[in-house]
Amino acid sequence: MEHQQEHQGTNIPTANKVWFITGASRGFGRVWATAALERGDKVAATARNLSAIADLQEKYKENVLPLELDVTNYDQVAKTVHQAHEHFGRLDVVLNNAGYSLVGTIEEATIDQVKAMYNTNIFGAVAVIQAALPILRKQGYGHILGTSSNLGHVVLPVIGYYSSSKWAFEAIHESLAAEVKSFGIKVTIIEPGAYATEFGSQASLKFADGLDLYTDFKAKFFEGLQHMERGNPEATPEAIFKVVDTENPPLRLSLGSHNLAWVRTAYAERIASWEEWEAVSNAAQG
Repeated sequence: MEHQQEHQGTNIPTANKVWFITGASRGFGRVWATAALERGDKVAATARNLSAIADLQEKYKENVLPLELDVTNYDQVAKTVHQAHEHFGRLDVVLNNAGYSLVGTIEEATIDQVKAMYNTNIFGAVAVIQAALPILRKQGYGHILGTSSNLGHVVLPVIGYYSSSKWAFEAIHESLAAEVKSFGIKVTIIEPGAYATEFGSQASLKFADGLDLYTDFKAKFFEGLQHMERGNPEATPEAIFKVVDTENPPLRLSLGSHNLAWVRTAYAERIASWEEWEAVSNAAQG
């Protein structure tokens, strides 16, 4: 167990941080794991396939602990979190990043496909949180990060089920933040917009069988996505570090310059609609 520097009166480490990251083989998980290692932090990097992160250990040696993890295997989740804690002696940042998108209209996707996506995007994240909380609570500190999306506030057609998983993800983490604050545990939801990561690759997408009646609609949707400006994922680590290094991190951090305008418009439309129907709503109070 490595030496831990302490603030006066607390056991919060002032030395380099120890991270536990799911989905570290590609996308933001890979970018943030690498950036953390580059600044001298230690990382328990997990992936379904160890070979996908083997190069991290070759380069960063004892600062990285590569671990095989399928977040839908809840027993494996618990064992892996505890293995990381035993190896490094503490966990400062627990980052839930594993996830994928289900592509298909609400009618096209099967119930089994929706369940499978939720098993990774939601229940896998919950399993990590529940395994980590006793450790963080005993430490008296810790920071739980969850990779959500701007689609945790707004919705696009064709990936509505993915958007719904992020809405659920947001609610779970907001509730969690209130529940664990008194234990010294912090929670931040990371909300990236469109970025040029591998998230759009075949490995990060699963497709529902198509119905002919949606062919034209989906073609126009995908055409629109091709013209969407995407951010540079390599520009994001500094924002993440600012969040984990501050004493009072935000509950939500939006990544990208286009998100807030989209969210403002969406919420303005919702409020306008609620206000338009306010009299009907109030009458229903009884």
